Order: sequence, then structure tokens, then C-alpha cells
Amino acid sequence: MENLVIASEDAALDLVSVTAKIAGLRAADVVDVLNDLSIDDAAEILSCLPFDRAIEVLDQPSLSNVAQIVMVLPRHQAVSMLAGMSADRAADALHNLEDPDRSELLRLLDRETRTSLQHLLHYPEDSAGSLMTTEFVSAPSNWTIAQVLHHIRMVERTRETVYAVYVLDSHKHTLVNAVSLRRLIAGDPHANVLTAAPMRKPITVSPMASRDEVTRLIAKYDLLAVPVVDARGHIRGIVTVDDVIDTMIRRTTEEVQRFGGMVALDEPYLRIGFWQMIRKRAGWLCVLFLSEMLTASVMQTFEHELEKALVLTLFIPLIMSSGGNSGSQATSLLIRALALRELRLNDWWRVALRELPTGLLLGTVLGAVGATRIALWQWLGFYDYGDHWMLIALTISAALIGIVTFGSMAGSMLPFMLQRVGFDPASASAPFVATLVDVTGIVIYFGIAAVILSGTLL
Repeated sequence: MENLVIASEDAALDLVSVTAKIAGLRAADVVDVLNDLSIDDAAEILSCLPFDRAIEVLDQPSLSNVAQIVMVLPRHQAVSMLAGMSADRAADALHNLEDPDRSELLRLLDRETRTSLQHLLHYPEDSAGSLMTTEFVSAPSNWTIAQVLHHIRMVERTRETVYAVYVLDSHKHTLVNAVSLRRLIAGDPHANVLTAAPMRKPITVSPMASRDEVTRLIAKYDLLAVPVVDARGHIRGIVTVDDVIDTMIRRTTEEVQRFGGMVALDEPYLRIGFWQMIRKRAGWLCVLFLSEMLTASVMQTFEHELEKALVLTLFIPLIMSSGGNSGSQATSLLIRALALRELRLNDWWRVALRELPTGLLLGTVLGAVGATRIALWQWLGFYDYGDHWMLIALTISAALIGIVTFGSMAGSMLPFMLQRVGFDPASASAPFVATLVDVTGIVIYFGIAAVILSGTLL
């Protein structure tokens, strides 16, 4: 895409020129241009685009501040665009508005669109009901394949996507089966539509199913869409694979940011305000800083030991970082496994039995490396650890075994504990685990040193 540099120096933006430049771009590229503009300018450019083109752009999941852009538009234009957007995208935009703006826009919509959007807004965020679109193709079970194909041609432009046709009982209107377009095209036009349907029942989810459950089913069964069916068997909508991908990207972004020890950002990095960025990051930093102060408090209790054996201070960063790193590894593995449903809460004991020997072996490896390093430095004359250097090497080796084992256990159990009490396991971020292991690691380190070095350096 040709780079578009849109600048105005104390002058009005040449919206006509910009609109002409972006007219031939793909919708996703138009979004990149609009995201670099102010909300007012983005709204004005959208209003200059042909209606179908504007709807195509508004339906792009990467477009920022859709709700704010809609609110800037004249009311009649905003209502027309909401009605033209795919139902799930329009519902997302309304969800981000507060009353009375949301109620006013809903009131101005036609009855059918208003009912559909109110239905979507009723479901909790990140549930299958909130992710689904009501714009799907259905047909009664007594139709022929030719009738179904004719129906698709008539309604195709009003549907978000047509991956399959959902066949409903001609009397109860409950979901009977789902027929892919490929099977319809290959079928006998004069045969009943159910002759093209697979023998197995379709995979479905309830409206209250979680986003993770929908994602798991689509990935497991390689689906392009999954129907959302209520308790009576009526299809309420479908969740498409592109909607799942959008939510997965957003969810992954949030989790990565939480792993870093901060509140997830609501907007792209370059669009978020300076003070908002400070608020997102300062809270967790303060919590972590106050937690790290416990490390200083613990070290103060070993002040006399440090005075007697200053050589122990040389290895504090090594000891603390090793425990934190092992804990962070375990936490990252467990959070991902819980998110993918590879593990459940009842599997905590299996994880503990796996992480205990893992931590012991990893700690032994690091302990051997640490002891070897001390011995080499002593023999090669790089540093003189004194007459008791072998005891120091043993202390470091034993401390690494203990701290790495504790880090692995703490990092693996913390996600289970957080999920048990209702918190997002992603909150068990690497900095939080590292802080926990730092404080405990100092106690383990000096406790082992007191036992091994008692009567010599201590």
C-alpha cells in the first residue's frame, strides 16, 4: 500500500483529497489511514465514502473507536450505518456507548434491527451470545436443494457470511442439521436438502458458553462457524472463525501485557494517552515495588550473617534470578495449558508431582554449574573465595536446588489458586511470581548458608 501522509498545518484537512486517495484501497488499508486520524476527521471521511464502502470499513475489527466515530456522525447517518453493519460489530459499538446515547440510537433504528441488537447486548461480554452474529442463512427441512440455493442467492447480500445453511425443523423451527455450500452445490437440485446433510449432528454451543469454549470447539473440529443454540433447540446465531480469531488476538494481547505486570491496554500503544499509560503501569509497579521491599526487610534479619561472610552477597542476584526464572517458566506453561483446557483445576496434584522432580533436577543442573564456576574462578586465580571456598560452592549449589524447586512449585500452583478464587490466571504474571520467589529465596539461601557455613564463616 502506498504510504499516505496526512498532515495539516493550521489548516483544514483536505478530506476530499484523502477520500479520493483511499477510494481504491482495501478496507483493511483504509482502516490504517483512519486510525491515524482524529475521531472527527475519521467520521467525516467515512461520511464522504459510498455507503457500502463505509459499511465495509466499519465492519473491519481493526478499526479503533467505532462507537465514538458513530456518535460524531449526524444521527440519521449513524443510524443508517449501524443498520448496515454486521450485527455483531454494531452490537460491539453500542456496547461501548453509555446511556442516553445508546438508548437514543436504538430507539431510532428500525424494529427488526433494534430487536436483534438488544438481543445481542443482553449477553455477558465474551460469551458465545455476545460474539455471535444473527445474520446467517437458514432453510426449512422440507425444501429441496434447488429451493435452498435460490434462497441463498436472494439473501446473500444481507448476510455477514454463508459458510453453511442451517436446516430447521419445518414445524418446531429447531436446528436439525447444517449443510455446507460445497455439499449443496454437489447435490441433486431436486432432492431434499437433508440428503446433502452429514449423518452426524452439528456441533453447537449455548449462548452462555465462554469465548474459550467456542475457540476450543472451532479449533478441535476445524469449523468455519459454530451455531449458537438455546435450551429449546432454536438457533440464535453463529460464531464465525474470523470473529474467534479477532477475539483470540485481543485476548492474547491482554494476556501478554498482564504477563509483563501491568493492566491491559484498551487501545493500540501509539494511540493511548500519556497519563492513561502511566495509570495502567504505575499500579502494578507500586505493588511489585512494595512486595520487593519485603526482600530488603528479610535481608535485614540476616545483617549479621552478611557482615561475617560478605562473599555471600556476590551470589544474591544469581540466586534470586534463578528462582524467579524457574517460577516464570512454570507459570507461563500452566497459564497456557489452563487456557487451552489441557488441564483442569482438579489436575493440580498431577502438576505438583510433575514439577517437584522437574524443579529438583533443574536446580541440580544449575547448582552444578554454579559450583563449577566457583571452583574454576578459585583455581584459575580470578577470585579468591578464601579457605572455605568448597563450602561456599556447596552452599550455592544447595541453595539453587532449593530455590529453583520452590520457584517451579510456586509458579505452577499459583495459576490454580488464582483460578480457584475466581481471578484470571494471567494475573499470575512473571513479575509477580519473581517477586514472591525473591522474598522466599532469600530465606532459603541464608537458611542453607547458616547450616553449611556454621562454625566456619558464620
